[in-house]
Amino acid sequence: MSFNAVETKDRLVQWIRDWFEINGKGCNAIVGISGGKDSSVVAALCVEALGKDRVIGIMMPQGVQSDIEYSQMLCNYLGIENYTVNIFDACRDIKHEIRDELGGKWSKQSATNLPARIRMATLYAFAQSMNGRVSCNCNLSEDWVGYATYGGDGFGSFAPLADLTVTEVKAIGRVLGLPKELIDKTPTDGLCGKTDEDNLGFTYDVLDKYIRTGECADGTVRQIIDEMHEKNVFKLAPMPKFVSGMWIEAGLELDD
Repeated sequence: MSFNAVETKDRLVQWIRDWFEINGKGCNAIVGISGGKDSSVVAALCVEALGKDRVIGIMMPQGVQSDIEYSQMLCNYLGIENYTVNIFDACRDIKHEIRDELGGKWSKQSATNLPARIRMATLYAFAQSMNGRVSCNCNLSEDWVGYATYGGDGFGSFAPLADLTVTEVKAIGRVLGLPKELIDKTPTDGLCGKTDEDNLGFTYDVLDKYIRTGECADGTVRQIIDEMHEKNVFKLAPMPKFVSGMWIEAGLELDD
């Protein structure tokens, strides 16, 4: 079935309106702005759904961000209130505190994921101070292979793009009339400086086709995608919890 970007955009706008009516009547949308397609599309959808006066953009560079002009471009284009918080000192100080507590131990992965988690904490601090609800800007392609930081950019109060691939997000961005520079900007992880596709080892075009059709010409790439999905699918499931004497896990209720 072909993807109808116009229809999907309209449904997304209504979904955001309905969600805020139930879960945050009169609240603002707090959107972390990276200057890439995902945050651009989410912010634009929220503006159409709620009005620009109820959308607040937060830019969170870690030290010097060479492409921060794209983030400012988006905020200016949409005419939304925006703030900038540099998280460099916070990342450095927390890293030093933990490393000292662990006697010098500090994993590379911890260093890579810490900024995303500090950014999410920052967004929620803004939300509590500005009557807001925090958006999760992750898309289906990233979620499929676990390419989001658990407790970081993979978190939020509402997730407009969670069922849309990268290809589909770009199509919606074009329908919204967003600047081409924002929609087609090469995605990077914002953590280690590499592009998403360099880190993944395959393109989003290949991944998106596999997600939607099950087709992948390269058997090795298919295996990599399947392994990444299986390893990270827990991130998408509700947290297992103990309720009324029964374990609720993976959709199963087990009598004690």
